[in-house]
Amino acid sequence: MAIYQATTSAPVNIACIKYWGKRDTTLILPTNSSLSVTLSQDHLRSTTTSQADPSFKETRLWLNGKEEDIKSGGRLERCLKELKKMRKERIEDKDHNAPKLSEWNIHVASYNNFPTAAGLASSASGFAALTSSIAALYDLNNFSPSSSAKPSAASPSELSLVARLGSGSACRSLFGGFVAWEAGSLPSGTDSLAVQVAPQEHWPTLHALICVVNDAKKGTSSTSGMQRTVETSALLQHRIKEVVPQRMDAIIKAIKEKDFDTFAKITTADSNQFHAVALDTAPPIFYMNDVSRSIISIIEELNRVSLLNTGHLVAAYTFDAGPNAVIYTEEKNVKQIIELVLRYFPQAESNPFPDPFQLFGGKQPAGTTTLPEGFNEGVAKVWETGSVKGLIHTKIGDGPRVLGEGEALLSSDGMPKTLA
Repeated sequence: MAIYQATTSAPVNIACIKYWGKRDTTLILPTNSSLSVTLSQDHLRSTTTSQADPSFKETRLWLNGKEEDIKSGGRLERCLKELKKMRKERIEDKDHNAPKLSEWNIHVASYNNFPTAAGLASSASGFAALTSSIAALYDLNNFSPSSSAKPSAASPSELSLVARLGSGSACRSLFGGFVAWEAGSLPSGTDSLAVQVAPQEHWPTLHALICVVNDAKKGTSSTSGMQRTVETSALLQHRIKEVVPQRMDAIIKAIKEKDFDTFAKITTADSNQFHAVALDTAPPIFYMNDVSRSIISIIEELNRVSLLNTGHLVAAYTFDAGPNAVIYTEEKNVKQIIELVLRYFPQAESNPFPDPFQLFGGKQPAGTTTLPEGFNEGVAKVWETGSVKGLIHTKIGDGPRVLGEGEALLSSDGMPKTLA
């Protein structure tokens, strides 16, 4: 008997203009538009295999090898319901010989190659991978050039409407490059979707350095935190009405013109305002810690000196709902920033910097770099080894990928494989 199975991977996206707050908690409609950068799946990704079979007694989900409960009316169920509806209407109702996959239960296995719920956008890549995997299983996917001719194919923007039901920011992981999630205004949510602002190839010299400050599950989830903010923060209302619309227009222009100075100014300002809004919540929410704030001080000082010496900024930092820093910079500056971070946050010999782009020629950076002229060394203390648990150097990446059978997470019987 045929095995109906599909495996896809999907990327992490890190927002430069933050999404924080829902106007509809069921449909996950945001209070404001947002914009993100998709990071490379070579370093950060979620992989999902979905399998449909008439013998399955129930729909089951395994996340990182552990079976999870599927809540009735929950996010996964809502996503699956929409995809089943698309499969039935686009394929099964038109071709009566097509297998009735929409009527069968499915098994889903998903794996993140990075910490879950630690502020590294795991839910975004997770629900994007889930949506794209089931779309491929149902023959709805439009992620490769050959599939674009299918009359059943759904565009990434259409599938972003489904991914959004699982996790708001997941809709942005349906595209590579630079992605806007348009808030929309319709109560139905049909105009609240993701669109690509610029493709992966547009700005190839833009890189990202992630400083993993804490890889544990965060104390206040994004879902509960943002709803408290919506209910109690006066600053949020100003942000929604006055600040974000102007920043969206300005950062899209900066991206199209590859204007790093403007991109960096807006990115850091929006990160700082997002965390100010979290503090303006009652009771206040603290996603950053002292290590996070030291990273900010170091990057701000580096930018101050660079402006004096060259008239340009070197780096932009941004923090999502967690303490981990994402530093955007041009390729030519990555090595200097890594050395600067390692000077203040030394790594244990047992946890070497992986150096995926061979910036240091196979040698480990010593963290003893000469500071730029005029740099105030006392802007932050030198932290104890391991205060930053690791560095991930990556760049701009593509959208969901359909993978081969050899990368499937489920066996032919629909049960999870044991990962090496």
